[in-house]
Amino acid sequence: MRPVYITKTSSFLPNDPVQNSEIEDYLGRIGDKPSKAKDLILRNNQIKTRYYALDKEQNVTHSAFKMAVESIEKLYGEGINADSVQLVAAGTASQEMIMPSHGVQIHGEMGGSSNSEVVSFAGSCCSGIHALKYCQMAIATGDKENAVAVASERLSAWMRASFFTEEYENLQRLQENPMIAFEKDFLRFMLSDGASAMLLSDKPSESGPSLKIEWIELTSYANTMPTCMYAGAEFFNGELQGWTRFPEKEWTSRSLFALKQNTKLLGDNIVKLGGKFLMEVASKRELAPEAIDWFLPHLSSMYFRNKIFSELESLGFLIPPEKWFVNLPHVGNVAAASAFLMLDELVRSGRLKTGEKILVMVPESARFSYAFVYLTVC
Repeated sequence: MRPVYITKTSSFLPNDPVQNSEIEDYLGRIGDKPSKAKDLILRNNQIKTRYYALDKEQNVTHSAFKMAVESIEKLYGEGINADSVQLVAAGTASQEMIMPSHGVQIHGEMGGSSNSEVVSFAGSCCSGIHALKYCQMAIATGDKENAVAVASERLSAWMRASFFTEEYENLQRLQENPMIAFEKDFLRFMLSDGASAMLLSDKPSESGPSLKIEWIELTSYANTMPTCMYAGAEFFNGELQGWTRFPEKEWTSRSLFALKQNTKLLGDNIVKLGGKFLMEVASKRELAPEAIDWFLPHLSSMYFRNKIFSELESLGFLIPPEKWFVNLPHVGNVAAASAFLMLDELVRSGRLKTGEKILVMVPESARFSYAFVYLTVC
């Protein structure tokens, strides 16, 4: 198997950063009233700014695949362009349409005259790492000489107040003080838009730092855990059923396509299962905390930072706070793109030194999946 290197990283964040006080100027107010849960949610997640591919009239300014292309184009140079990329692997939790796939829409926007292999991973936060692993395997086996892994999100598509209008009006007819369920309102103040890309090769870069991929580990606990986060579906008679199982008139009255999360299930399991998988990976890969110089955990909320730290401490796998690198407070939670955005920001910071080891952690609450990526700076 050939060695595989990340030779260049990039990011694209749409428009200007949005302050906490501006969120509902962009997303709108459900029932023309400010959210009762907003302040509590923001106090816990500690996000100060985020990015939306929207203007204040809720008009879309960028699609998820166009943001992906913006980030890919920043990888060009030194012989890499739209015609020389041999593989594009794309991950997202917010694809723009059911078909064509997210990946081929990206490829279509890239232009160029040469065809390329394209693969798409749609799901939740781990889908970007799935794309990265596909690229790694293609190069390691000798199937490709270069590849681009890209993750992009337009999560604001699911958070606009207009998505909840009919449900709110129905509640208003039934209740004196209607309020959209917390599980739906919660995520409106957690998520952000953006894209990030990585160029992979079997040789390190000659002009800047590269990151050698030592290994990538992924797992799913869906066989033992119920659904925690979902969209395009709803629970009915105790079973999660997809949108095609509901009459068309209920798609809007139920806000069926809104993103929803069971926050209690999340809090009870997301950290515990992540620690369990880390211990399995550490045993398999003979990984010790001393062999980690940088820890990049994808956090949906800063609320989980201390929870993860305490869990690592209880497991005897303590990673000191000074080794942690997170950008959630100023970038927001960009789901599948978050890990890529963290890594790109760290690379561009100039703080990396040759020989240092980086551990990236991505938890996915949809039905509890996890990813760990181990890299060496070279």
